[in-house]
Amino acid sequence: MMRTNHSHDYSAAERRSQIAQLVIENGKVFVSDLVKKFNVTETSIRRDLILLEEDKRLKRVHGGAIVIPANFRTDTFVEKEKLHIKSKSSIGKTAVEMIKQGDIILVASGTTTLQVVRAIPHSMRTNNLITLVSNSLPVAQEILKWPSPNLTILGGLFLPDYQATIGPQTIELLDDITADIAFLGADGLTLDGGATTANVLMAEVDRRMVERARKPILITDSSKIGRAGFVPIKPISSFHTFITDGDAPPDFLEAVRNIGVEVIVAE
Repeated sequence: MMRTNHSHDYSAAERRSQIAQLVIENGKVFVSDLVKKFNVTETSIRRDLILLEEDKRLKRVHGGAIVIPANFRTDTFVEKEKLHIKSKSSIGKTAVEMIKQGDIILVASGTTTLQVVRAIPHSMRTNNLITLVSNSLPVAQEILKWPSPNLTILGGLFLPDYQATIGPQTIELLDDITADIAFLGADGLTLDGGATTANVLMAEVDRRMVERARKPILITDSSKIGRAGFVPIKPISSFHTFITDGDAPPDFLEAVRNIGVEVIVAE
């Protein structure tokens, strides 16, 4: 059953991304349910389904839409970067408070982890005060704007949809690193399934980053909570800290605290 959420004003792009994810998770969606969930008109939902079908995200049927067999396309990095921008920015600004001088920091691919890098203060961007290691091209491009970047870019096979490197070479390079902190996002997060993503090879790299950091930190906006992605990364208990936004369900946050994970809600 879909959870109705009238407290969140979705943009059209965010709404379509949510609908595409619901189709993948449930196999089908109904127009009447989507109208209630997003608190918009039937005309708006039907327009969303038309656009998603044109983008090969689903197949329209009478009264709703169904998943396209063997086609589980997820949002690309560019598409994800446009979603939940305010939440991701506030999470990024909160996450940088965990960084201290001298830290070696692993930064996984993702639009929320990119916000962490963008929020790092100028005082820490010079004189090699921190060391950053990443498999993400957008993260690397952001850091290379700094006056004195101390950056290690992990090689490997480039995955265009994620703008990141993956594969055995990436894993081998990570095995030679011990980091103080790792920042990771997720496509989905549940108490039972933990942090999940849509790509097997991305999950492999993220998993190793968690293992190679003394303090792995999970950062994700509240829209990911309750979603179960295709591939597990790690259980929630594997993370030292979980940072999210103020729309996260209080009962979920309390359950995470009871697991023994520090919870920080970004303002």
